[in-house]
Amino acid sequence: MNKTGKRLLLVMVLCTLMISILPTTALANSAEPPSLVILINNPPDDLSIVLISNENQPEAIVRWVAWEGYYVFYSRDMLAGGKYTFKVTTNGESFVCTLGAPLQRYNNVVTLDLSNRELTLGKYPSRSVLLVSIRLLLTLLLEGIIFGLFRFRQKRSWLIFLAINLVTQGALNIWLNSGGSLMPSYLIFSLIIGEVFVFVAEMIAFPIFITEHKKSRILIYVFIANLISLITGGYIISVLPV
Repeated sequence: MNKTGKRLLLVMVLCTLMISILPTTALANSAEPPSLVILINNPPDDLSIVLISNENQPEAIVRWVAWEGYYVFYSRDMLAGGKYTFKVTTNGESFVCTLGAPLQRYNNVVTLDLSNRELTLGKYPSRSVLLVSIRLLLTLLLEGIIFGLFRFRQKRSWLIFLAINLVTQGALNIWLNSGGSLMPSYLIFSLIIGEVFVFVAEMIAFPIFITEHKKSRILIYVFIANLISLITGGYIISVLPV
């Protein structure tokens, strides 16, 4: 590697270290995460949920992300002991549902099925497959365009591009779906941490396996592609569920 390539590599490593510090600082100063999020697929606009087993009967704070509604309770609301009873109201009608499973202090997710009026721990089936597929396809499309703009033309280079991105982006999406809050403001922290590892892995893998151009060009591609992917990923998290 020539002097220019070495300097570029040093700059990229320093940028990676700087980015890796940001999540720790941000998390230290961030607000309290939700204790419980009730996930509803396409809820009616007028739907409300009240925790009636709590003496104060707090009402859930509602957040919308695309077609999903998040009905949020914080630890200050969860004072009902080991059994939680909720009153769900929509279209002038109400029903009661109970959650008896033990909960952690933070980041519990349950799904409310309005058709059978039942609460279930976790997210609804096929959700992760659908959302991971959407994010993976968007990332491959975006980084593929950048890859082409850097004049990578050989079939071997494109196959390596596809293989590396399937591994790194697959791991990133598993990381994002491995638990934690559904709220976009908290998912951004996970995205930044995950992208740091993707960045380092791709900086190592691409120059080793792709020989079509000089290493300096390959490293520039990896840096730009991951920077744009991070920015785009942050936007996607703000408009699509994770």
